[in-house]
Amino acid sequence: MNHHFSFKQFTVQQQFCAMKVCTDACILGAFAAAEISKINPNNILDIGAGTGLLSLMLAQKNKSKITAVEIDANAFEQCKQNFASSPWAHQLLSLHADILHTPVTTKYDCIISNPPFFENDLASNNTQKNVAKHSAALTLRKLLNVGKKWLTPQGSFYILIPFHRLQYVIDNAAQLQLYASTILLIKQTPNHPYFRAIVALTPQTVLTQTQALLIKETDGTYSNDVIALLKDYYLYL
Repeated sequence: MNHHFSFKQFTVQQQFCAMKVCTDACILGAFAAAEISKINPNNILDIGAGTGLLSLMLAQKNKSKITAVEIDANAFEQCKQNFASSPWAHQLLSLHADILHTPVTTKYDCIISNPPFFENDLASNNTQKNVAKHSAALTLRKLLNVGKKWLTPQGSFYILIPFHRLQYVIDNAAQLQLYASTILLIKQTPNHPYFRAIVALTPQTVLTQTQALLIKETDGTYSNDVIALLKDYYLYL
C-alpha cells in the first residue's frame, strides 16, 4: 500500500487514513471543481475530508476559502499536514469535529462529501474503517440534513454515492427541499453497469441535467472523457 499519492501540483500523504486515494474520489473532486469554477463560490465545506483530497482538488481550480471537517483524529492530522504542504495552504482550513454536533455559524456556497457507502452492510472489526466506510455514524439521511442546514439558498451540494442509492438520495433530498441539478452516472467499462453516481443538490427547483461517464474502454485504457477530467491532476495523463 502506497503511503502517498502524487498529483501534478500536490501530494496526498495517506498512511494514517482508513480511506485511501481512489479513482471514484478523484472523479468527484475533478467534476465538482470544474462545475464550481463556473460560479466562483466564496466558501466551500468538505464534510468527512479524510486525507483532504477533495479540498485540494477544489483549491487547485478555485480561489474559494475551503473548510474541511474530519471526525477521525488521525485523518484530521494527516489532512492538516497535506494542506500545509500544498500550494494553497492559505485558503484551506481543517477542523477536527463531528459535523452532526457542530453549530451552524456559516452558510456555504458549496458543500462536497464522499460519504460512507455501505449503509446497513456488514461492518468490519476495524473501528476506524467502519467510521470511514460505513454510515452508522453519518447516514445518508443525516448527511442530507447537514447539507440542508449548512448550504446557502443558491448553493450546491456534491455527493458521491453507489448507483443503487441514487433514487433513495433523490427522494430523501426532495423531502428536505433539495433538488438534483446535475447527476453524473459512472460505469467502469462499456461492459459494466453503472456503479457510482455524483449528485449535485440545490435548494432551488431546477431541471435535472443527467450525464454519463465511462472510466475505461474495453482495452483497459482511460476513456477520453476521464482523461479530459483528470489530466490537470494525474501525473501521467
